[in-house]
Amino acid sequence: MSHIFTKLLEISPLVWTILGVIVLFSLLGLVWTSKKEAKQSSTLTTKKVVYGGMCIALSFILSYIRLYKMPQGGSITLASMFPIILYSMVFGPIAGIVTGVAYGFLQLIQDAWVLNWAQLLFDYPLAFGFLGLAGMAPSAIKAKELRTVLAVSIALLGRGLMHFLSGIIFFADSAPEGTSAVLYSLGYNASYIIPELIITLILSVILISTPIYGAMKKSVA
Repeated sequence: MSHIFTKLLEISPLVWTILGVIVLFSLLGLVWTSKKEAKQSSTLTTKKVVYGGMCIALSFILSYIRLYKMPQGGSITLASMFPIILYSMVFGPIAGIVTGVAYGFLQLIQDAWVLNWAQLLFDYPLAFGFLGLAGMAPSAIKAKELRTVLAVSIALLGRGLMHFLSGIIFFADSAPEGTSAVLYSLGYNASYIIPELIITLILSVILISTPIYGAMKKSVA
């Protein structure tokens, strides 16, 4: 099991510094907003930025805990997408998409697999931006576990769709002889998106029952 966490030791000092700054400013923002409760609209906007920064940092750290890494990009992690999905469920799809796009650009400093600028957009900001669609899970669904399952499924399958399209457009030459680009891309991306989806579903249903979700919802009420 120890090899799963070895990637954490490979994070460069620069990356740790960036994450530290994000977390520090997020914590300072939380302290500041707690003293500004009278200004509701300003406070809510600030909280979006604060929680967004913290969720990006947490997702990025979790993305280094890899269970398996694919040869041409993509990996199975310890539910690294869940913090951004949770953020999207609390603050809505627009804020979630913006946060996901920001996280996608941050992923470029972690073993990025880039062929050209168009493929970069598909596999990073656009793919991770789709995580924000978790916020579209209807709030009318009162059972938070059911809403979480729907949100996680929308987010991960949306991200998978962008990787699937990228595979067809940019990685067709990697398909074995006699295999169509569509089937190759579907098989390649499903091999890590589906396990990631299952892991995230299991852990998210467990975590959503803890005070974390309730505390975030209460703070923006």
